[in-house]
Amino acid sequence: MINRELIRTKIVQLTYAYYQNGNRNLENAEKELFFSLSKAYDLYNYLLGLIVAVTKEERHRTEIAVQRAQREGKEEPSTKFPYNKFAVQLEENKTLCEFMEHQKTTWEDDIESVRRICNLIEQSQTYQEYMQSEDDSYEADREVWRKLYRQFIQDNEDLDSLLEDKSIYWNDDKEIVDTFVLKTIKRFDPKNKSKQELLPEFKDEEDKDFARKLFRATIINGEQYQHFMSEASHNWDFARLAYMDVVIMQIAIAEMMTFPNIPVSVTINEYVDLAKIYSTGKSGGYINGMLDTIARHLISTGRLLKNIEQKGDNEKEE
Repeated sequence: MINRELIRTKIVQLTYAYYQNGNRNLENAEKELFFSLSKAYDLYNYLLGLIVAVTKEERHRTEIAVQRAQREGKEEPSTKFPYNKFAVQLEENKTLCEFMEHQKTTWEDDIESVRRICNLIEQSQTYQEYMQSEDDSYEADREVWRKLYRQFIQDNEDLDSLLEDKSIYWNDDKEIVDTFVLKTIKRFDPKNKSKQELLPEFKDEEDKDFARKLFRATIINGEQYQHFMSEASHNWDFARLAYMDVVIMQIAIAEMMTFPNIPVSVTINEYVDLAKIYSTGKSGGYINGMLDTIARHLISTGRLLKNIEQKGDNEKEE
């Protein structure tokens, strides 16, 4: 689940913190990086658990409504949503159950937040259309949860605030993690029952290695990379750079120098995007030009053995 976009984001955060922290211990900083990544994986599981929590709350509500209807001799409400086939399969998922069993906090601790999401769902057109539909297939059950997740969990400021309060590591993770939850919903297959595989923490050892190598290269060779910036910046006002800009460019240079198979244009584009999020309004365009200049300088002096497109071929749009 932890992809390179998330790894780059965490390395920007942890590198900045490393230089701001007076106690610069690389080994401890690296442990903090991997702990931060593991917390992102926890968030992935926790958000899957929210679907289960909503389902259980809806089941509880329906049971109360059924009892009331029986007492009053009225028609009993539908149990279609509380026993949604996809949600039940997720509820029984062995991997998710094991994760939730080992958590100190559960969604029961935030039941009011769960209830608010239930209220939003029940009032939605998506829910009403689902309840009225005669399609009782697994595919329809899975699809309604994909839609509901996007409408009421992915885009939910109150939920974002709640998660940020629970963990400082989740402040910037949810947007990326949401995409993996949606991917997981799409991958679920009824034939796999409770043994349906969730996304692994790392796709493979190569991505884990990418995180370790990039972070170490950034810190160990930091002075050298900043020297590269100075060398190539005679036409740029380097002294007026925001400190975060320096950090982002240092990591970008580390990636260029350490990973021969990643094209320069890909690296530049990735860190321009990060600059737009974590630095000033002008940083994206500035870093785009600076990194292009630095890469060309390193290639021309034989220190970077990569090709680079002619200027304008693949520049980042501002």
